[in-house]
Amino acid sequence: MPRPHRFVTEEPHIPFDLDVLYEDERLIVIDKPHFLATMPRGMWYRETALIRLREQYGEPDIIPAHRLDRMTAGVLVFVRDKSCRGAYQMLFQNKQAVKMYECLAPCKPISRPRFGTVTQLESPRPFPLLRRSHITKIRGIMTAYEEPGAVNAETIIERGPLEDSKQLVCRYTLHPKTGKTHQLRVHMNSLGLPIVGDNYYPRIQNCPYDDFSQPLALVARTLTFTDPITGELLEYTSRMPLS
Repeated sequence: MPRPHRFVTEEPHIPFDLDVLYEDERLIVIDKPHFLATMPRGMWYRETALIRLREQYGEPDIIPAHRLDRMTAGVLVFVRDKSCRGAYQMLFQNKQAVKMYECLAPCKPISRPRFGTVTQLESPRPFPLLRRSHITKIRGIMTAYEEPGAVNAETIIERGPLEDSKQLVCRYTLHPKTGKTHQLRVHMNSLGLPIVGDNYYPRIQNCPYDDFSQPLALVARTLTFTDPITGELLEYTSRMPLS
């Protein structure tokens, strides 16, 4: 059993359910809610997707094939058959799964980022664009940052319809080509378009551990891949709302 967090004596209950989108003898695909970590880390143990699934199914061998940030909701794949673990994990490590995210962010002209490049893919239209940069994440530090260096993070960003005319918020579609920690949050913030509800970017906002009133408006909406065992093309879609 993990040691309790030094500042929190009791793990808060996260009042959101995880929905199962698909399951068979090998996989369980869930619609992960915001605030629920993929697996135990820091103060979070039982209130994680992994432990909830193991307890729900009574299967201690379930493991994640990939991860989502705690604050990001959406499609997340777990492997229940030990003999298939390597095949599905390598699928994600080798970037053979196609991911599409949606987020809410300000509707305004983009800012010029300090590092990296911005390429208009249908010039002179500002969107869609390709954002490329070098992102660094140091263990033990909550936020990632961009700096000079070889490109290790790429995202295609499309701007969609106006979602909130009062707040001037638009829906954006994000296509990550790489999978750096906090990549989508860092790339949107670097353009002057921080994602609605982001408590890390552009600045850290300290919120109580049991405050679930302000979810990050970022959802892993679709996940597509060819099943390494059956060869079947699979696609899963999250039903999580952005608001």
